[in-house]
Amino acid sequence: MTKNTPTYAIKATKVSKHFGKVKALDNVSLKAERGKVTGLLGPNGAGKSTLIRVMATLLEASSGTVHINNIDIAKHPDRARTQIGLAGQFAAVDDFLTGRETLEMVARLYHLPKKEAKQRATKLLEQLDLVDAADRQIKTYSGGMRRRIDLGASLVATPDVLFLDEPTTGLDPRTRLQLWDIIRDLVAKGVTILLTTQYLEEADALADYMYVIDHGTMIAEGTAEQLKSSLGQDVIEFKVANAQIAKAQKVVATHIGREVEVDEATRRLRLRTKNGSDDLLEVAGALKGAKIKPEELSLHRPSLDDVFLEITGKRTEEEA
Repeated sequence: MTKNTPTYAIKATKVSKHFGKVKALDNVSLKAERGKVTGLLGPNGAGKSTLIRVMATLLEASSGTVHINNIDIAKHPDRARTQIGLAGQFAAVDDFLTGRETLEMVARLYHLPKKEAKQRATKLLEQLDLVDAADRQIKTYSGGMRRRIDLGASLVATPDVLFLDEPTTGLDPRTRLQLWDIIRDLVAKGVTILLTTQYLEEADALADYMYVIDHGTMIAEGTAEQLKSSLGQDVIEFKVANAQIAKAQKVVATHIGREVEVDEATRRLRLRTKNGSDDLLEVAGALKGAKIKPEELSLHRPSLDDVFLEITGKRTEEEA
């Protein structure tokens, strides 16, 4: 990093975006450190994709500023676009082109000479493990292969900053892990990544720093450990039969003297505790005394899911 290289590759300051009377973004600020993964978390409709589109110059902000590598995107959008790549929520590829043709076409659109475009496409196909499928039409690709070729298209111009908007949504676990490895490899090469995701496990695995957005407003930020520690308590979690949920909630709340949260969709009950194993034994005893046999009973540190539920009042789409 040179003396004049900014510490933050992305700086969004008090960004708002209104669609008529709807405030999609309301004074949102965010910074992404160079060569790191910054996570942007939030429930569906929270404003994640709108913010990405503003920062990628696809939407004009109603107010506020965004700088990409110290370039004001409102004043110099063309210069800013030379710095960024974007992979959206859905693979934006032509079914009738081959993988190789797709990457070569994108390279030519970036004005790369024909020979260099071919070389760039070949290199990306190798990096994305798509060599065997390179000359097949994309309509024959699986969902994971389509996501990889879409990611390849966003990398053709070797961007300094990469926006990934829910890149692994709908992928099987194996393909998701492959994309995680690709993302880690990009970061190792110095690429700055802003990642939106519904998968808290993904954010925990990849993001160095996270922001949580809800209803167009930033409501929390920090590292995974900082966000988890903000709850300040461990969690006792147990699962019972549907017919026993209400009884179990009342029995444990009365015995322990604290509120018990219920998620009827998963049949899980949660109790925050500062007394750890002592309270776990108390809960087990209370359930046994009421002749309720839990299917699961555990004590754990707060997870990102616990944080997300606490600060948004909702589960992610993945959990829902």
